[in-house]
Amino acid sequence: MTRPSNAAIARELGVHRSTVGRELARNSHAGSYNPHAAHHLSTRRRARPRSRKLDDPVVRAFVIARLNEKFSPEQVSHELRTAFVGRDDKQVSHETIYQALYVRGKGALRHELSVKKALRSGRRTRRPQSKLPTRRGARSWIGDAHISTRPHEVQDRAVPGHWEGDLVIGRGGRSALITLVERQTRFVMIHRLPGQHDSTTVSDALVTMIGALPMSLRKSLTWDRGSEMRHHARFSIATDCGVYFCDPHSPWQRGSNENTNGLIRDFYPKGTDFRDIPDDDIARTAHLLNIRPRKTLNWAKPGILLNELLTVAPTT
Repeated sequence: MTRPSNAAIARELGVHRSTVGRELARNSHAGSYNPHAAHHLSTRRRARPRSRKLDDPVVRAFVIARLNEKFSPEQVSHELRTAFVGRDDKQVSHETIYQALYVRGKGALRHELSVKKALRSGRRTRRPQSKLPTRRGARSWIGDAHISTRPHEVQDRAVPGHWEGDLVIGRGGRSALITLVERQTRFVMIHRLPGQHDSTTVSDALVTMIGALPMSLRKSLTWDRGSEMRHHARFSIATDCGVYFCDPHSPWQRGSNENTNGLIRDFYPKGTDFRDIPDDDIARTAHLLNIRPRKTLNWAKPGILLNELLTVAPTT
């Protein structure tokens, strides 16, 4: 009787033909395949003790320390390559870290962390884009400061000094954080508003934040359509930094800031009252965000990139 082809066996089993080929090559003896013998060989291979890189106490301590600083698994993996150059035995992929957090040993690694959440996102699936209808009528105070009039140089992030901003609102709307992200370097600035966050308060705080930068690093600010920016013209006159507003229901038009606000919510979950958070704690959060290696920056760190800009930027 002629043996069926690998492709025919694969169709019958519902697998790829290469899977059949590998199984036959691995477990055949003298040109013959015995399923019982193959199962025995597979069991022996599986039972063989294998050392895992995360069992190395040095590697494990390094990974735990970075996760406690709220690095993502991919950022931790890259930091290992930087810290242990040429040491393959000290390298762990981000997928291995994910497995250790959520699969292997019922997430044993997760229980060794001091932070409440191993990863900043608690969701298992992505949120769909908003299906809300477009608001009717533009807010009159926006005027011509629409994102469509923003300089083209902002879009490709080739020129530094263009910022995105928004508010992170505290419990009951009684406090807030102003968050700013520089588009090229992803550098983050955070300012706490322990009381009101009306347009006058926000405008004054933004003048302080942006006004501390050299002129070359305050070219534009892209903001949501919140009424807290009603006095944007006053801010622009004080800082010589133009303000541009996104389309309704279009958070991706200031995606760097949206992502950053998600990171900040990992430090301060919804329901946090920022009146209870000291400014030193806010400064530490900004520091931790700015020392993270970022994949989108080819694993550079925002704080280092902005510092390089500050050392060469003219002050006027």
